[in-house]
Amino acid sequence: MKASTLCGSELRLGYRGTEVVHGASLTLRPGRVTALVGPNGSGKSTLLRAIARLHDTNSGDVTLTASSTEPSAVSNAQPRRASTLSAKEFAREVAMLSQSRPHPSGLSVRDIVTYGRHPHRGRFSGLSDRDREAVDTALELTGLAQMADRSADQLSGGELQRVWLGTALAQDTGVLLLDEPTNHLDLKHQMDTLDLICDLAARGTAIGVVLHDLDQAAGVADEVVLLAGGNVLAAGAPEDVLTGEHLSAVYGLPIDTTVDEETKRVRVFPRARHRQRPRRLEPEVCTA
Repeated sequence: MKASTLCGSELRLGYRGTEVVHGASLTLRPGRVTALVGPNGSGKSTLLRAIARLHDTNSGDVTLTASSTEPSAVSNAQPRRASTLSAKEFAREVAMLSQSRPHPSGLSVRDIVTYGRHPHRGRFSGLSDRDREAVDTALELTGLAQMADRSADQLSGGELQRVWLGTALAQDTGVLLLDEPTNHLDLKHQMDTLDLICDLAARGTAIGVVLHDLDQAAGVADEVVLLAGGNVLAAGAPEDVLTGEHLSAVYGLPIDTTVDEETKRVRVFPRARHRQRPRRLEPEVCTA
């Protein structure tokens, strides 16, 4: 099985001449989930878009290294600068689910998911057996198989979110980038998506994911990258990064953290005013 390592080194990124990410570095490795967290405006999505080649860099390098997930295999692959690859070459190895996606009209769920096979197809070629297999697998993994023939016009926002995730999965890449993939999803489908992220990593996919929910990040991530003001404040294991000291400084309110004894995962407890508010009891009903 092939896999890839995607690396952004000393990236400086900006908008209209204003720098918003200042020399940030990020490495996504096969079989590992890396979660990017931080407050709004900290540079998480911009950094993810930059390593996906969707945002121009002021300086720094983005490199892609092919490798193998087979324990006995020896890989002599050298890092390639992402800018030297064609759009199709890059898209065969890296897929991204962005926050902003079009709302297609007149297309079925299967039609949209099939777009994920574009990098693997010739200009005028039809679908191969491998293409159909990849689309069917993506529909099953995202729980969309039963609605594959439904029109996108009939879908809720959460359902459409899963369709675009299916499109990224159909791309069948070694690196998968996800920008807030649990947004607009109900609790069950949030958990299904997080489980799927872990399953894909277990198969050797390198995962980079932006999450606002710190408990979700702690639950799925092998590594957490905490950004603040366009800088990487800390990077490493969740228990080393998601500390009360780090989070309180970044988010500007007192935050306590603990490690669950059973799961060994970090739990985050913000000390906001509403958490100190006593619960109001229901008034007694007069039966006289």
